[in-house]
Parts: sequence; structure tokens; C-alpha cells
Amino acid sequence: MSGATKGEWNRPVRLHEIGRGEFKLRLEPDAAERARIARELDLESLPALTADITVRPWLDGAEIIGRFKATVGQLCSVSAEPFEQPLQGEIEIRVVPAGSPNAPGESVHEVELELDAPDPPDVLEGDAIDLAAYVVEHLALEIDPFARKPGAEFTYEPPTQEESPFAVLKGLKTPKP
Repeated sequence: MSGATKGEWNRPVRLHEIGRGEFKLRLEPDAAERARIARELDLESLPALTADITVRPWLDGAEIIGRFKATVGQLCSVSAEPFEQPLQGEIEIRVVPAGSPNAPGESVHEVELELDAPDPPDVLEGDAIDLAAYVVEHLALEIDPFARKPGAEFTYEPPTQEESPFAVLKGLKTPKP
């Protein structure tokens, strides 16, 4: 993520604004913006989305932390019926400007990952951080691609011998002389 959004909803913050100190804000797209986000994420609808974000200086960049809450409308992967479900998640991102000595370097060696270690910072393409893009990215990570409506169950009954598509082929067998 470079801090730029693909969609129309954005909330840019310039790095020099963050240098003045920590600030908090609430992001809440309007109905048209939520409709565009829903299309971008292949949702049936996005009736609600709010994020409470804190942005503060971090090294030569910024740290973005917060929470989001949303209601997403999806199609049930079992019944194909539309339904809505609440989602929520945490946001924790660090960003640095391009050329920063704190930017992750390209490694030619094997990389060891620690599961509990924080992610390396994102490197910005410009001097602005699009907070809305990070909210949408984190929302996308929480969406179940095979959502199941509460109570929907998949039942499978194997075909009987007569219902089998191969039953027709039995009649085509010619007896051996």
C-alpha cells in the first residue's frame, strides 16, 4: 500500500501536518462513497463504515492506529441470498517517505519473519498519506470471501446409482463376444 486509494473516497494528510503532533479524527464516507467502496470490494452493499484514527509522528514518518466498524452486505456462499453482517478491525500502520533511511531495504538474502514483530513501514510515493485508503484496505482484509448467512447450511446427498450421470454410459457398453 502506498497510501493512495483506487476509489473516490480519500482523506489525505501531509507529512508536515503530522510533524506538529498527534491528532485524532473520525472518518465516515457518505452514501455515494460507500457505494463506490462496495463496488470496489465486490460487496452487495456497505450500509455503514466509520473509523476512529490516531495519527502521530514516528521516526521520519507517521504511525496510524485506530479501529473501524462496518456493516457489509454480501451474498451467502451457500444459499446465494443477500445478508448483512457487522465487521470491525484494528488499524496499525507505519509509513515513511521515499528515500527514508528507515524504509525497508531490498534484501537479496533469505528473510526471517517474526510473527509478533510489527510490519515494516510502508514507503510513501509522495508526501501525503491517504488515511481512507488504509481504512478500505483493512476492511477488505476482514471480509470473508465465502460468507455464510447465519443458519445457512450446505447439505450434500450423493446421487443414487440411477441418478448418476454415468448410469447412461452403462447402456452403451457392448457385450464382449
